Amino acid sequence: MTVLPAFVWIYYLLLLITDCVLGSNICTSRGASTCQQCLSVHRSCAWCFQEEFGLNSSGASRCDLRRNLIEAGCKKGALENPTSQLLVKENRPLSDKASGATDVTQIQPQKLHITLRPDDSQHFTLQVRQVEDYPVDLYYLMDLSFSMKDDLSQLVILGKRLAEEMSKTTSNLCMGFGAFVDKPLSPYMYISPPEAVKNPCYSFQYKCQPQFGYRHILSLTEEVRRFTEEVKKQKVSRNRDTPEGGFDAILQAAVCKEKIGWRPGASHLLVFTTDAKSHIALDGRLAGIVRPNDGQCHVGTDNIYNMSTTMDYPSLALITEKMSENNINLIFAVTETVLPLYKNYSDLIPGTAVGLLSEDSHNVIQLIQDAYAKIRSKVELELLNVPEELSLSFSATCLNGEVIPGLRSCSGLKRGDTVSFSVEARARGCPKEKRKTFTIKPVGFKDTLQITVHFECECKCQARGQPGSPVCHHGNGTYECGICLCHPGRLGPRCECAEGDYGPGEQDACSGPNALVCGGRGDCVCGQCVCRSNDFGQVWGKRCECDDFSCLRYKGELCSGHGICSCGFCQCDPDWTGENCNCSSRTDTCMSSLGLLCSGRGQCVCGMCECTQPGAYGSTCDKCPTCPDACSMKKDCVECQHFKRGKFFEDGSCARICRDEIQLVDDLVFHDKNAVNCTYKDEEDCVQRFQYYEDNSGKSVLYVVKEPDCPKGPDILVVLLSVAGAILVLGLVSLLIWKLLVTINDRREFAKFEEERAQAKWDTGHNPLYKGATSTFTNITYRGNKE
Repeated sequence: MTVLPAFVWIYYLLLLITDCVLGSNICTSRGASTCQQCLSVHRSCAWCFQEEFGLNSSGASRCDLRRNLIEAGCKKGALENPTSQLLVKENRPLSDKASGATDVTQIQPQKLHITLRPDDSQHFTLQVRQVEDYPVDLYYLMDLSFSMKDDLSQLVILGKRLAEEMSKTTSNLCMGFGAFVDKPLSPYMYISPPEAVKNPCYSFQYKCQPQFGYRHILSLTEEVRRFTEEVKKQKVSRNRDTPEGGFDAILQAAVCKEKIGWRPGASHLLVFTTDAKSHIALDGRLAGIVRPNDGQCHVGTDNIYNMSTTMDYPSLALITEKMSENNINLIFAVTETVLPLYKNYSDLIPGTAVGLLSEDSHNVIQLIQDAYAKIRSKVELELLNVPEELSLSFSATCLNGEVIPGLRSCSGLKRGDTVSFSVEARARGCPKEKRKTFTIKPVGFKDTLQITVHFECECKCQARGQPGSPVCHHGNGTYECGICLCHPGRLGPRCECAEGDYGPGEQDACSGPNALVCGGRGDCVCGQCVCRSNDFGQVWGKRCECDDFSCLRYKGELCSGHGICSCGFCQCDPDWTGENCNCSSRTDTCMSSLGLLCSGRGQCVCGMCECTQPGAYGSTCDKCPTCPDACSMKKDCVECQHFKRGKFFEDGSCARICRDEIQLVDDLVFHDKNAVNCTYKDEEDCVQRFQYYEDNSGKSVLYVVKEPDCPKGPDILVVLLSVAGAILVLGLVSLLIWKLLVTINDRREFAKFEEERAQAKWDTGHNPLYKGATSTFTNITYRGNKE
């Protein structure tokens, strides 16, 4: 039993509420005259093929809601009401690890069967897991033109190290080797003087091998020793023009599966190294080559591409097709001068990575590791052979459990992570072939989900039709699904009328509320409107009231080119809304490279970003000179990834937005000129330091200092001693100040005393208050001795 998501039930409920509120019945409003037409009106419509139903039920329509038909007297056994169904045919569980497993499963389920009636849909969920220790086939395709001479000598040294480093990713590694230069004919090669053909490097006094297109040298093998030995044997060549024939080599390496030795149960890596541009389709006209590339293997027994001089270079579309068909991930390892060009190529070829190759290829090991990690960190679904009459809508559920509508890829994954995708399959038409099969597969995976769709567009009662049935007035029609399909020239419910018959009562039956016969767009024949054809489209209905050309237009296109006009109203294709279907409901077109809707600086309206952040612009509002810089943006990622806090951690968006690798370091060191050193204060007032670095493969790393610089807490003993010391010092200072003030005051008083004494009019020798120790008195009575 398939459980429908909540939003589907809400959608059905809204449809029901709309019908109730408006009092409309879509099944009867479209005037379907046959069972097949009834099925295409709406998924809720049923058809009653009971013979007497139309005659005994006054005004009843054979095309109506199921419950209405039953209430009107139609027996349940006479109802045509097919339902859409989903059946899981194969559902093996996902594998956890590849090592030792004989059959690794990375997608679940593996086979589905869906039955769909017109304009109906079914939902299903598929899961994808990047299993650990998956086998890897690595084919090294090298440019052996003269400018790559230093790179060749470097590869001899790095061959063993390359295998050792890749063994950290997988325990089952096979390596192969191939080389290319360009098509060996003029004007791509030197033909004059004659010795230039055998030794194109003659002018440099250097022995080169003759020019060749593509040569397969070593099939994929576990013996790394053989890889190094074959590389040592190689010599460079030289071509005349700047672009190389690398695309010829890429295609042959992809399609010659037996020659190369691609294993069915392994991850296929094709490492393409060059320092120059590559010729593309139609460049072969320079040499008179007009035969298009057929995408087939043309490597002979001598391991040389034998159609190099007779077949044109492949196109990007052909390379993309063959990469997908053979589950190959292409890694462009190119020098700085051509890096922008191959980045553009990478955008056009799914499952491709680009890395900056140093001048002598000494960084090729790290480049391959980074590119492989980038490829394995993303799961992107691709669709193969989807019928035009089928519409698919996706929603992705990545690491944090958040459902992102309109997205069919997840990034920032690690090996062992599982992601899921919800898919809605809707039938928007009826193909001639009623059963079709298509495939959904992750880019670069061998695992696929195979889906068979049966379009339920016809009624079963159509197979029981009776041509020339007597029910249809002496055999004037075919009795089918309870009605007569009249022969040309016959009309009426039972084909009882002939064209040309006329009666006044019949004319009145064809007049509508506006008194126009058949709305002015048809003729009344036998009481029925025969709608006239015109150059604009079809006209139908009981009184020719409907057509498929009177709907709203946008930019000159009916229903904006994203819907079907039916009776004056646009029936929009999935992912499109609005009265004229000019508003896209998809949001994947608004997703930035970080997985944020409009980069978090705007809102997605009709599939396009409307930037609300001042200064923001661009298709996803990703450009904003006045917005916070990289440090401000990555600060929140450091907070949520390392410290498990902050706004991204609280709202659960950390895993989706922050996909950087966190590395803890003791101190920051200089990594590259593109590295940015950042500091900020956290909520605990600590100064946190980190460095943001993004390499050429797109891998970003945050080097975070382990210990932030935090203010230290107070020492109680020191505080007590400080307070006591402060009190003592203040006491001593107070005493000193008091003593100083007293001394100053005493000295002032003494000086005043001295000054007053100096100004006195007497001295201590004539003290008027002084009295001697003896006193002398005169006796007035004493006469003395007068003898």
